[in-house]
Amino acid sequence: MKPELVVICGPTAAGKTDAAIRACDALGGEVVSADAVQIYRHLDIGSAKPSAADQAAARHHLIDVVDPAERYSAARYVTDAERAIAGIREQGFVPVVAGGCGLYIKALIYGLCPAPPADPDLRARLEAAEAEGGAGTLHAALGPIDPPTAARLHPADLVRIVRALEVYQLTGRPISAHQADHGFARPRYRAVVWGLDPGRESLTERINARVDRMMEEGFLAEVSWLLDQGYDRQTPGLTCPGYRELAAHLDGDLALDEAVRLIQRSHRRYARRQRTWFKKTPGLTWYSGADDLPLGSL
Repeated sequence: MKPELVVICGPTAAGKTDAAIRACDALGGEVVSADAVQIYRHLDIGSAKPSAADQAAARHHLIDVVDPAERYSAARYVTDAERAIAGIREQGFVPVVAGGCGLYIKALIYGLCPAPPADPDLRARLEAAEAEGGAGTLHAALGPIDPPTAARLHPADLVRIVRALEVYQLTGRPISAHQADHGFARPRYRAVVWGLDPGRESLTERINARVDRMMEEGFLAEVSWLLDQGYDRQTPGLTCPGYRELAAHLDGDLALDEAVRLIQRSHRRYARRQRTWFKKTPGLTWYSGADDLPLGSL
């Protein structure tokens, strides 16, 4: 049977956008983004958002969905992605899910584990504790409670850290235990899952070059504009890699060359975490680049 979804995933800077456009061209498809930063409006250069030409070559869904001040969850992603996928299929096209957010892709294919709904008051208290204690306070608190979750989350990923602490305080069990119980064993879609990874050395070069290119294209001006609009370093969108370092520079806490070095390091570390995550994805087949994808087999 033909797949209901084609999924193209992998670490940052691996070439997923190009591969997704090629897949759409070959299969008659449209892209459903699975990127945790491109979901935000105004975060264009730093998220490597598909260009106008890219979006003209293949229609993209789930880009520019929310304001940088809004929190966006995996549960909301699943709802939004399901709606986009249904619309694409109704038109007779193939949904091509492309991005590097492993949680979004896993939740879409296998569903989310049962967990309590958000508690706004508890979240407010947790966020206040982070503001009072300084950056990394909540991540440090999560470590002894849920080591597996703390190990895979960046200390600045407050959305997921707050959720993990929230689930623990509401249920008395770490979110990783709930996820283990769920098992993610029954796929909700027939999906072909392809991973892109050009190799560690090549990817490091691509990441460093991409950050340099972002700076040339006006990444610093983009972050300056966001700060001028009233967003700050605690805004969910601005906690993403690259934005937080340049915001720190503009606030006078980092020299520009140091900020660029730290951005490149943040992206390299993120790529390592993505590799670790996707290695556990059932049925995933790895390819070194878009040219290697077996598009003719579908």
